[in-house]
Amino acid sequence: MTTQYNIDSPLKIGTRGSPLALAQAHETRTRLMAAHNLPEAAFVIEVIQTTGDAVQDRPLSEIGGKGLFTKEIEQALLDGRIDIAVHSMKDVATVLPEALIIDCALPREDVRDAFISPKYSKIAELPEGAVVGTSSLRRRAQLLAMRPDLKLVEFRGNVQTRLRKLDDGVAAATFLACAGLKRLGNFELANPIETADMLPACAQGAVGIERRRDDEAAAALLAPIHDQDTFIRISAERAFLKELDGSCRTPIGGLAELSGGRLVFRGEIIRPDGSETHADQWEGLSADAELIGAKAGKALRARGGEGFFE
Repeated sequence: MTTQYNIDSPLKIGTRGSPLALAQAHETRTRLMAAHNLPEAAFVIEVIQTTGDAVQDRPLSEIGGKGLFTKEIEQALLDGRIDIAVHSMKDVATVLPEALIIDCALPREDVRDAFISPKYSKIAELPEGAVVGTSSLRRRAQLLAMRPDLKLVEFRGNVQTRLRKLDDGVAAATFLACAGLKRLGNFELANPIETADMLPACAQGAVGIERRRDDEAAAALLAPIHDQDTFIRISAERAFLKELDGSCRTPIGGLAELSGGRLVFRGEIIRPDGSETHADQWEGLSADAELIGAKAGKALRARGGEGFFE
């Protein structure tokens, strides 16, 4: 299937409607405009509401885990209502529908988590028993491993919603991804946490672009904006996640970094209550990214044993 995308037949870009998702879709459009010398009119941004956006009163782990922010967008892609889909890669399931492919990634943004509080600048400053809001099981488990005295409450919603909850005193602190804050121009709120202290979610800070496998015109359009280093890194991280059957129901951290043709991968699994952590580091050739990630996943799954995440 081939279509020539232009002003008369614009490329339809599917995205969630949150300010961050829209910022990522606009970045994609800007990069495509520059790469192909096309006007804005050659692109249409289509906002699609997802289950994850519609259901705000329950933890993600209760309503189905990964895929909650992508399922409806992928259906629109399969139905031909949109031509490409822009995703935060940490929200994307490790197995895609057969007819779809993600083979384009934008240059990765800051991978770190940010500690956000109107009163404190780091986790260590929080008083005993302080209330911290987060909807991420990974961050909850990591935090409980460091500070079992803290009280954790569910904190769903987009960046603006969570900041409003802090202002309303629902919690003393929360966490957001540095990448999202940078893309929204709110990085001044961040107290970045180094990855040695808090390993990020797999593929955090990475934006991937999904298309129909048989759409050669979309493939040709996306090729010039693809960042191979980002793609190699998230391939290792997603292979790790896949091996562990990682979803929003499992506390898993993983980060791959490249240096001179070699890839260093750090991974960890944590019991949901923070009582036990298994972490290690693996390395090899960057060409073996997926193999390294899968090997790390198998190793940690074996160490954790049956029922580790229960």
